[in-house]
Amino acid sequence: MNPLDAIHATGIVPVVALPDPGHAVPLAQALVDGELPVAEVTFRTPAAAEGIGLMTRHFPDMLVGAGTVLTTDQVDAAVDAGAAFIVAPGFDPVVVDYCLERSIPVMPGVATASELTQAVLRELPAVKFFPAEAMGGLKTLKSLAAPFRPMRFMVTGGLSMDNMAPYLAWDRILAVGGSWMVTRRLVVDGHFARIRTLAAEAVQAVRKARA
Repeated sequence: MNPLDAIHATGIVPVVALPDPGHAVPLAQALVDGELPVAEVTFRTPAAAEGIGLMTRHFPDMLVGAGTVLTTDQVDAAVDAGAAFIVAPGFDPVVVDYCLERSIPVMPGVATASELTQAVLRELPAVKFFPAEAMGGLKTLKSLAAPFRPMRFMVTGGLSMDNMAPYLAWDRILAVGGSWMVTRRLVVDGHFARIRTLAAEAVQAVRKARA
């Protein structure tokens, strides 16, 4: 399955900042056990590439991507480690074009019509709307997206169990992303059973929102 189709099928992407690569395998196990076999491992920590590699080797059926990707070197490190998709916080033409030239699925962050226009010109099927809640939420996104059909969106920034349902009910939302089920504190303290429970609850909430 195409990575973007797989992301849409799950409807939610845990956004993970790994403080230590040793947390990668138990964290991935918790997500898989919670029926949420997907993760965006962000390059906000030095453990990102190693963590992606550990996840993909131990869980070959898990969909693992790289987030907060700012440079082409990070793209290379992520893909070499096994990342199936790239997510960037903003629209950097250098990073986006580098991915497209290598047929690497990429979702750059957008918050303006100008950035969306650049995505459309490159025939990107989906982008990330970020930071969603700070930019005005679903109302803003619908207004911004109106001239840019059939672009789809992964939405991150301020999303939680309390506010994600209206986003997921809109058919142009690929998925929502968030870190509430994989917070740094939960990971560092080894609360992987809690992560499994939160992942399972998120999966059920997605199904309910899309019903």
